[in-house]
This record gives sequence, C-alpha cells and structure tokens, in this order.
Amino acid sequence: MMSACKTFAILRRNSLTLMGSIIVLLMLVIGLGAPVIAPYDPVAIDVPARLQPPGAQHWFGTDEMGRDILSRVIYGCRISVQVGLAIVVIAAVTGTIIGSAAGYQGGKTDQAVMALTDIVLSFPSMVLAMALAAALGPSLFNTMLAVAVVKIPVYIRLVRGQVLSLKERQYVRAARTFGATPLWIIPRHIIPNCIAPVLIQMTLGIGEAILTAASLSFIGLGAQPPTPEWGAMISTARSYAIDQWWYAGFPGVAIFITVVGFNLLGDGIRDILDPRAKN
Repeated sequence: MMSACKTFAILRRNSLTLMGSIIVLLMLVIGLGAPVIAPYDPVAIDVPARLQPPGAQHWFGTDEMGRDILSRVIYGCRISVQVGLAIVVIAAVTGTIIGSAAGYQGGKTDQAVMALTDIVLSFPSMVLAMALAAALGPSLFNTMLAVAVVKIPVYIRLVRGQVLSLKERQYVRAARTFGATPLWIIPRHIIPNCIAPVLIQMTLGIGEAILTAASLSFIGLGAQPPTPEWGAMISTARSYAIDQWWYAGFPGVAIFITVVGFNLLGDGIRDILDPRAKN
C-alpha cells in the first residue's frame, strides 16, 4: 500500500514521468489491440489508391502499394514493442546470470568474463549489432538476437558491480557459514537485491532497443517487406520523402514518441526505486 501511494505521489509530482507512463500504456494498448484498432489490413495492396495524402479515408495516407499507413503504423507498434521487450529481457536475464556468477565466484572466472565484456564494449554497439545481424542474415528475429547479444555486457557489468558488494553482506556470510552453496545463495540472496537497478536499466533500454532495431531494419538487416515495421517503412519511404512526406513522417513520429515515452518512464522508475528519493 505504501509503495502504491509513493508511486502515485511521484507520478503526480513529476509530470514528465506521468507523460511517459501514459505514452507507454497507450503504445501497449495499441499493440495489443492492433487487429481491432487498425482500419485496414496492413499488407493489403490497393494500387489505385497508391500515395494518397492524409484524408478522410486514409488518415495517414497510403504508400506506393496503396496500403494504409495508419494500419501499418499501428501494427508496427506491436512489432516494435515486442522486439524492444524481447531484446531487454534476453539481455537482462543472460547478463544477470553471468554477472552474478562472475561477481560471486571472483578469481579467474571473473577476470575472464570481464575481459570478454570489455572487448565487446570496446566496439560501437551499433557497428557490432550490424556485423552480427549481417552474419546471421537479414530478418527481424536475427536483428533482435544481434541487438540482445550486444546489450548483454551492459547488464553483466551492472549486476557484477552489485554482487561484489552484496556477497560481503552479513546475511550472505551467514549463509556460507551454514554450508549454503553458490547455487542456493545467488538466486535467493544475491539476485533479488539486484533487481532494482536491473529494472531501471531494462526500462531505459527498451527505447534504445526499439531505435536500434528500427535502424537495422532501415538499412535492410531487420524486418523485410511487407512486414509493417517502422524502420523498414522509413527505408522504403526514402524515395518518396520529398513529395509524399506522410510516408516517412508518421512512422518516424511513432518511433520518436515511443522512445521518449520509455525513457521518461525509466526515469520515473529510477525515482521510485531509489531509496534516496524524496518522499
């Protein structure tokens, strides 16, 4: 009850956090209700209606195949949010397991994991994601997997730093004294106390993951036509950007709003979970 009251108080006090929460909730509703909300089939071709400007029949206009852009943006919301969530979940779960094991074990295991992590982090994340996606082959699933692999080291370093402090706590020492094994201590005493910073990083990382996946689709390494993915839509719209502004404009606005919403929500969650936050 106190946590709910504190959460409501922070949302009421911080208008940007409230705005981010509303945006994220709206995107989730749009994504889940896409089959009901979308006025047209997002892949249905209607050549006579090609490249129509926004109007009463097609609110966001149509593309070069006569497909309704509003419907494609709505379905693109479902795809982008799913991809963003999948990326951060894969990266967070994998990074938490590896980081907690390396930090608790220490020694050569920790040194080897951190050396590999530093190597991965030494490359620009976008360049490394492009290389992995190109090696795996152009598809939305491969793009999701490539971005997740690139993001894993971020969670490894985050969790490992937390574990180095937590493993010296009195309750962890007491558990070791009574003969508890690392396989018993880590999931019961270590990981639960690392959840707060991981959740914050995950929320902030969703927006970045959506943007990175859209960027890879833009250069042809992600979603392939006719999949209604925002980055792929903008890529196709480049040839029509001068005269048909709506083609690239609406998917671009959708990416911007979604990323901003998740970033604002991440800041709010950080305020809620930070024990030093003001009451």
